[in-house]
Amino acid sequence: MTKQSTERYALAAAGGVIVALTVGAFWLSYAHLAEVAGQHGLGGFPARRWAWPATLDAFIVAGELLMLRAGLRQVTDRWAIAITAIGSVGSIALNVAGVSGAGDSRTTHWLDYVVAAVPPTAALLAFGVLMRQIHQLVAETTDSPDHVPDQVSGPVAGISVQRPEPQRIVPQSRARGGRPPGATLDELVEIGRIAVAEKNSLTRAIVQQAIRDKGLSVSGKRLTEVMNILRPEFETEAVSPSVGG
Repeated sequence: MTKQSTERYALAAAGGVIVALTVGAFWLSYAHLAEVAGQHGLGGFPARRWAWPATLDAFIVAGELLMLRAGLRQVTDRWAIAITAIGSVGSIALNVAGVSGAGDSRTTHWLDYVVAAVPPTAALLAFGVLMRQIHQLVAETTDSPDHVPDQVSGPVAGISVQRPEPQRIVPQSRARGGRPPGATLDELVEIGRIAVAEKNSLTRAIVQQAIRDKGLSVSGKRLTEVMNILRPEFETEAVSPSVGG
């Protein structure tokens, strides 16, 4: 048997004893108050005689329940304390006073007062312990929630929240990765045409270097297209002087 299971069984057994003690003590106190009421004006009214103690003991029950509610809310309810105190003191006092009024006070033994005072006192203490056990059980359930939120709506104390860095805006004149922007086929052909005229030679290296000097980029496929356009023009210009000579 584990420690947790032993504690659970002990708590259940103690709870059963407390409930039995509360019911028994309340019954003895209630019955004695009903007997006192029957001896002082309500003897011919059984229903009223048994209903009369409830006007006093009900204050104890109501006050303890209100104190339980205040404890769960972690506040102090002075009305609940006052109601419980009035009901408890009144019940004990009337139970004890009923002994002296039942017979000759000169022959009343002091144990008679003790016997009369024990049930209401035990009922008060037992009911208070019962409310305390309920308060602890509810508090443990509240402190250990089964559900853990998946998302946190705001910053948590002790945890630094880093804001995402703003993304850098890449200028349109310069592509990602630092590569120079490209150009249209006509622009590349015009750049290559000027370079060929200056060098009086047509090679891929000359055309590619001229394009790079302009801060532009060109792929191998696009460079081939440029060369296919420039080559017929260069060959025509190269043939024309020889024919004229």
